[in-house]
Amino acid sequence: MVLENRLTVTKTKNPMTSPKKTAQIAGLLYLSLAITGAFGIMYVPTAIIVPSDAMATAKNILSNEGLFRLSIVSQLVSQTIFVFLVMALYQLLRDVDLKNARLMVALVVAAVPIAFLNTLNQVIALRLLSGETFLNVFDNNQREALTLVFLNLSNDGIAVAQVFWGLWLFPFGMLVIKSGFIPKWPGYLLIIACFGYVLNSLAHFLFPAFVELISIFTAVAGMLGEFSIILWFLIKGVREQENFG
Repeated sequence: MVLENRLTVTKTKNPMTSPKKTAQIAGLLYLSLAITGAFGIMYVPTAIIVPSDAMATAKNILSNEGLFRLSIVSQLVSQTIFVFLVMALYQLLRDVDLKNARLMVALVVAAVPIAFLNTLNQVIALRLLSGETFLNVFDNNQREALTLVFLNLSNDGIAVAQVFWGLWLFPFGMLVIKSGFIPKWPGYLLIIACFGYVLNSLAHFLFPAFVELISIFTAVAGMLGEFSIILWFLIKGVREQENFG
């Protein structure tokens, strides 16, 4: 009985299992997700793809093939990190509200396969420009046009995944608000970011003329919501037995 009590005390004092340590790990994972995701989904496509100009896009890919391949790998890495991130958050927040914690994990589990499969559109685009002999049935113009088609499909796939990239933030935000050991304001910002992502996705298919305008709102909401919680986890962690009200 004494040995059991000692083991319990040792486990409680172990910094590797403390909520503060878990929060810091989650913060590092979240920051890594943000960096790799932004590089693969935002920076490289913006730098390489020329909307409605298949020839220029193909030329950019061929002259920056390493960068294009790196963006594909970056997206795969970001989604892998996403899985580990949500598991760290589940460990941290499951005792707050188990139902919302499970919903948070389920929405991420739904999002990751969509994002993984969507990278195949970019792989196919790269393959079309590879110059392999079996592609000789298509002339250069046809290959370039098909390349842009698959890159546009990749953009559509991102809009589909964005539904879940938004929705998971709702139970996450609720968990933050209810936690008592994290301030409530990042939770409210996460919920706002949730609606921003979902709105952006719906606009992509329903109101494409307004996507750019809505994307600005989504970017601001996402930065305020997600980066606030990243910084809080990294700098403050969580404070055990402290209620922020």
